[in-house]
Amino acid sequence: MKNKKLFRFFAILILAFVIIYFALPYYLRQTLIYMNPGIEDYTIFNNRTVDAGSVQPWNISLSYNQAKISTETEKSLDEMRTVAYLVIHNDSILYEKYGEGYSDSSRSNSFSVAKSIVSLLIGCAIDEGKIHSIQQPVSDFIPEFGVLEKDKKLKIIHLLTMSSGLNWDESYTSPFSKTTKAYYGKDLKKLVTNLHVVEEPGIINKYLSCNTQLLAMILEKATGKTLSEYASEKLWKPLGAEHSAYWSLDKKDGEEKAFCCFSTNARDFARIGQLILNKGKWKGRQIVSESFINESISVDTFLKDKKGKPVDFYGYSWWIMYYKGLKIPYARGILGQYIIVIPEKNLVIVRLGEKRSHEKRLHPPDIFTYIDFALKLLP
Repeated sequence: MKNKKLFRFFAILILAFVIIYFALPYYLRQTLIYMNPGIEDYTIFNNRTVDAGSVQPWNISLSYNQAKISTETEKSLDEMRTVAYLVIHNDSILYEKYGEGYSDSSRSNSFSVAKSIVSLLIGCAIDEGKIHSIQQPVSDFIPEFGVLEKDKKLKIIHLLTMSSGLNWDESYTSPFSKTTKAYYGKDLKKLVTNLHVVEEPGIINKYLSCNTQLLAMILEKATGKTLSEYASEKLWKPLGAEHSAYWSLDKKDGEEKAFCCFSTNARDFARIGQLILNKGKWKGRQIVSESFINESISVDTFLKDKKGKPVDFYGYSWWIMYYKGLKIPYARGILGQYIIVIPEKNLVIVRLGEKRSHEKRLHPPDIFTYIDFALKLLP
């Protein structure tokens, strides 16, 4: 008798759970299944391929992998669950190390590094005349932002510099935030076109993933191509990528998750860094105008952070740090994805992994480990 009552109790409990689960919005169900974003999430999403073209292999340095990594550095790499660490010096691979079963051809999600890639594509579209300038109103491309007076003030530069003033909740811990809904949901266009300007654009730098998603919509409208098609044409093929990349979608044949989800390998990510290093050129060909590159890795002295201090750390979706007397622009993702560029040393560093320091600092502390080791490799 007791066993029957117990069985009935658990049956009712399971049935209640099933009813509640299927009553939840799709994105919340996905959140419950997968819980935390991972570097192989392209395997759980629909993807669009960013086609590669004729391969232009990296040169290999005469000093390739001759340096011995210190015990301290190796420990740091292991603790942060590094899957790829790559150093390019003078256009050649100087050092590379892989872990966790990854290799030089293994794909990994870039997370917010994708924002920096989208920024470069805006530069390409401006070079082509598809976009007039960064001062062009967003409403020229997305009519939903041409209705309310506050929304009409929104310009492309505000999206690039994270100063849009849009009502977006950039939370990575809440399952109910707009960021979570964007990552696991299946209607990005509806999500971002329902936003409104609630703070004066161009005043406060506030990091919002919706800004990049709107840039992607602008690119699609301006070029008549999907984000992946345009990235293939303007970046991936001209850069001679060794492998096609994936850009995850919100649903089958849907919208690219422009703010987060470009997946490729360390060697091909390094091409993006080399493009910045060479001021928009690749093997003598100007892919993005030098002026746009220079603006991208420069700060807007008129912008303030949340505390009212001048923003000296962010350009057009590229982070900027000053370390050991060096100006270092870099792209970064939430789990420690980095494309680091040190122009004065002709150096590009790529680090991919599953963890990063989450101390509340402007620049994650683990990034200095990757920079310091690379600098020690130089003659």
